Amino acid sequence: MRKALVVGVDYYSTVESLHGCVNDAHAVKTILERNSDGTVNFDVKLMTATGSTDQIDRRALRECVQELFRDDSEVALFYFAGHGYIDATGGYLCDSKSQDGNDGVPLNDILKFANSSRAKNKIIILDSCHSGIAGNSDSSTPVAELTEGMTILTASTAEQYASEDEGTGLFTTLLVDALSGAAGNLVGQVTPGSVYAHIDQSLGSWQQRPVFKTNVKRFVSLRSVQPPIGLSDLQKLTRLFPDPAFEFQLDPTFEPERTGKEDPTVPAPLPKNTEVFAILQNYNRVNLLVPIGAPHMWHAAMQSKRCKLTVLGAHYHRLVKDSRI
Repeated sequence: MRKALVVGVDYYSTVESLHGCVNDAHAVKTILERNSDGTVNFDVKLMTATGSTDQIDRRALRECVQELFRDDSEVALFYFAGHGYIDATGGYLCDSKSQDGNDGVPLNDILKFANSSRAKNKIIILDSCHSGIAGNSDSSTPVAELTEGMTILTASTAEQYASEDEGTGLFTTLLVDALSGAAGNLVGQVTPGSVYAHIDQSLGSWQQRPVFKTNVKRFVSLRSVQPPIGLSDLQKLTRLFPDPAFEFQLDPTFEPERTGKEDPTVPAPLPKNTEVFAILQNYNRVNLLVPIGAPHMWHAAMQSKRCKLTVLGAHYHRLVKDSRI
């Protein structure tokens, strides 16, 4: 069971309302509900505050977060987009009726619910100002206090504001891009770590800085996407390369594309070799393999050069050999 509570608060009755949080919540709900192949992913509960007749109060928000983390689900994910507040007592998520900020839901309460949860993986994603304080202890030393299986990803540090751009949160735009496939690995899995890496690389040093805190033995997949290379082809790494240092010998029989002006002494393509070459070209496209002494794979084949695995290729070679994929 994979559960997600997705909250977007645009409307605030006494403080300045926002304009993109509800849209962000809908976008996150849509991307989490199903994997790219259409299979069911998360069972998502959506809470939005769009106006005076559609508000989220502190009690309702707190109870829904508590309910999310109450059972022993495989993954319990909480996403919030809205106002955040920080003072000497800690951080808060502001509900529609918040007046002073510190009358919102304390992040410490949310962390307590998550830390005590029986869920195997607890993930908290916050697109709100000052959200980077989440997970810090109450002491003067900012030490993160996360039980095993906990991951926190926030839009900004404790001192920063979270930016909106053209009606959507900058952080959530990158989050959705990552979940859509930009952060997928070669087997099509998007993990919290790869999501953070994508967001981190996309934001400059002078922009808001995302914060990532985790205490896990292994990353859970947040979503499955179309991999850039087929699994069956990836699993052929160890067959084509007996060991990671092996150099694969090519010749013109591997290359099906000809210019029509080749030397008649050059051997014609062989179907069994061109099938292998198509796989090798796919490896090259995803940086698993490079030609040796040639600018492109076509030249390597036509000039009877070799190709070899990259460091990434050697890594996936070990994964295949150890039956990890």
